[in-house]
Amino acid sequence: MKREHRSAETSELSADAPADRGDAVVEPAVDPVASPAGAAEPSAAVQRSARARQRVAVIIPAKDESRRIAATVRSARAIPHVDLVLVVDDGSEDNTQHVARDAGAVVVRHSHNRGKAAAMETGAAVVAMRDAPDRAPRILLFIDGDLADTAVNTAPLVPPVVEGETDLAIALLPPQPGAGGRGIVVGAARRAIASLTGWTPTQPLSGMRCLTREAFEAATPLARGWGVETGMTIDLLRRGFRVVEVPCDLRHRPSGSDLKGQIHRAAQYRDVMLAVNARRVRRVTTAVRQTVVPSTRPPQTHR
Repeated sequence: MKREHRSAETSELSADAPADRGDAVVEPAVDPVASPAGAAEPSAAVQRSARARQRVAVIIPAKDESRRIAATVRSARAIPHVDLVLVVDDGSEDNTQHVARDAGAVVVRHSHNRGKAAAMETGAAVVAMRDAPDRAPRILLFIDGDLADTAVNTAPLVPPVVEGETDLAIALLPPQPGAGGRGIVVGAARRAIASLTGWTPTQPLSGMRCLTREAFEAATPLARGWGVETGMTIDLLRRGFRVVEVPCDLRHRPSGSDLKGQIHRAAQYRDVMLAVNARRVRRVTTAVRQTVVPSTRPPQTHR
């Protein structure tokens, strides 16, 4: 079951980018879906054909994921509509980039760690450069590098976006064995999104997200650090984009209850609150600007 909502408010890097086989196909100069001015709307058959041709790029931000990245890449390549799997190696100290490339991914590497948001923006920029000018931009599917063989189970996120039912589809994960959190960060993000948009998500921190190019660009610049998902959801809902949550049977490496896990959750909480507070300030600033409108009429002279 999908949960949908639409708000009422309207490097430094080195790239390994071999030629994209999908881009090598010769396409007609004029997209058959596009209608000239005054022409009738495309038929249902033409629209179905366009959706069937819609391509999806999987973007995988990864740091030190050499043990799982190969399985993640191979699994992601099996998702329908996917013709490009791009791994953004965010300053790994292991051989993540080589393992990912050997598994069939295009690899872009940051020479030093710049954070998840920067990796997502780099990945989206590289995909845009590889999009053909006479075809629709690829839909973007962001997934985590540690999903391994379950990465293919993000496939249910794609159809709602391809079919035009939503602008952003977010994965709902089942309970993860070994997770040590108490829901403090999740609860804070959930309440903040609800207060700023009117929608209460189930899993506001889910990083598996499929969205249109238009929606991604509307959400940029992304919130930094671990606040990227919360910031993206708030920004898109407040701009009138549609958001759904879709159950996906995914397994990833959860943070435990040890010291490392507690430090990770503390960093998450910090980044989420920074993203939320920045958007609260922005909302107040926008409201003030809309209320205080300077008069354009010349001052009147009283005699």
